[in-house]
Amino acid sequence: MSPPHGFRLIVFDVDGTLVDSQHAIMSVMTTAFAAEGLPAPELAAVRREVGLGIEETMARLLPEAEHTLHRRLSQGFREAAHALRSTAGFAEPLYPGIREALEELRHPEVFLAIATGKARRGLDFTLSTHGLTTLFHSLQTADRNPSKPDPAMLRNAMAEVGVEPAETVFIGDSIFDMTMAANARTAALGVAWGYHDPEDLRAAGAERIIQTPGELGPALAAMGVR
Repeated sequence: MSPPHGFRLIVFDVDGTLVDSQHAIMSVMTTAFAAEGLPAPELAAVRREVGLGIEETMARLLPEAEHTLHRRLSQGFREAAHALRSTAGFAEPLYPGIREALEELRHPEVFLAIATGKARRGLDFTLSTHGLTTLFHSLQTADRNPSKPDPAMLRNAMAEVGVEPAETVFIGDSIFDMTMAANARTAALGVAWGYHDPEDLRAAGAERIIQTPGELGPALAAMGVR
């Protein structure tokens, strides 16, 4: 039985796509910067970089700083993130409708995967918190791959499940997501509820933009296999 939309591999970003993590990211970023005696970056600046690996993010937030400072800030970010995740009751909330949208994609001929700027430890926490771990067949993270928009995460996900680019779609909220999909020669679907403007997603290569998770199935069916 073929999938109704034609895609055999559906790959998701996480931050800004599946979960709303901006408050957690900003809290951790503030802690990391404070440890170096630096003021926290503006939220708008941080949102622009969500999706990149953490060292790439620090380099873009402080382009004039030395690489050693970027590394210290990145390590401070990881430690602060681990401490925050250890706080009782902490969770990055799923966007409304995401769980239902994911469940509707279950199909014997469809693989679901993740390609995220998160580290694997953070991704495992997020997925386990929401009971989603068993839903995904491939988990690609920035600490085990080059950062977006390098296509490595998508290529590795495709290789892991034996699917071609023409059978694959990547779903995300950032220009880095859309550019990575273009670099990997897969379809690209943008979501409007995340951290980058829909107009920027279109300019970066999004073939369609959806406004709510409930639109995911129909959008995939409209895109089909190219």
